[in-house]
Amino acid sequence: MALRRAAIYGGTFDPVHNGHIEVAGRIMELFELDEVIFVPACVPPHKRGAGITSAFHRFAMLALATQHDARLRISTIELDAPERPYAVDTVERMQSAIGSGQRLFFLIGADSWAEITAWHEWQRLLKMCDLIVVTRPGYDLSRKIPAEIAAVVDARGMRRKEIAELLNADGGARIFLTDAAMMDIAATTIRGAARSSAMEKLREMVPAEIASYIEKYKLYQD
Repeated sequence: MALRRAAIYGGTFDPVHNGHIEVAGRIMELFELDEVIFVPACVPPHKRGAGITSAFHRFAMLALATQHDARLRISTIELDAPERPYAVDTVERMQSAIGSGQRLFFLIGADSWAEITAWHEWQRLLKMCDLIVVTRPGYDLSRKIPAEIAAVVDARGMRRKEIAELLNADGGARIFLTDAAMMDIAATTIRGAARSSAMEKLREMVPAEIASYIEKYKLYQD
């Protein structure tokens, strides 16, 4: 019996926007995933002191944005354990929770991939599960990873059938580079639109429910 497939999609999600939802849906289709699990960070190690919106609001907005698709789930695994904020810890705990009947992927953007060697225990992370790196305009994907850690697969332009053959082949952890979804939306632009009450612009970048939520609770105001 084939293993179920799930991808961890971590991030601040401050706020969740159309790009996040597009990436989740497209990657779910291309890699034939059963679910994508959004994991909002409590306080990412590299963003401490950055004035991140409360976990309550970020979780609530994720709940609104994912309510129409049962395959899009949210985990509070990092919110519940702020003393363990690193991706390697999150993957390890989630692997333990879901057991051996599920194949786990870790979904990141090209900006995170560019900084991967600065992550806590990054070598161990890359050996624990498959990575899916989503291209973002303006980022270089040519980072070199030692072959003994993980194999890098350039899946840009590949169709679902071609990726399925790669996934079904034997092998260790792999890193898939894909341009299946172009996430060219910046959270700073969204927050700026909210701050200036440019609601029409805001609604172009986030789901309608999120725009209404931001407006109702006056998020991102000075």
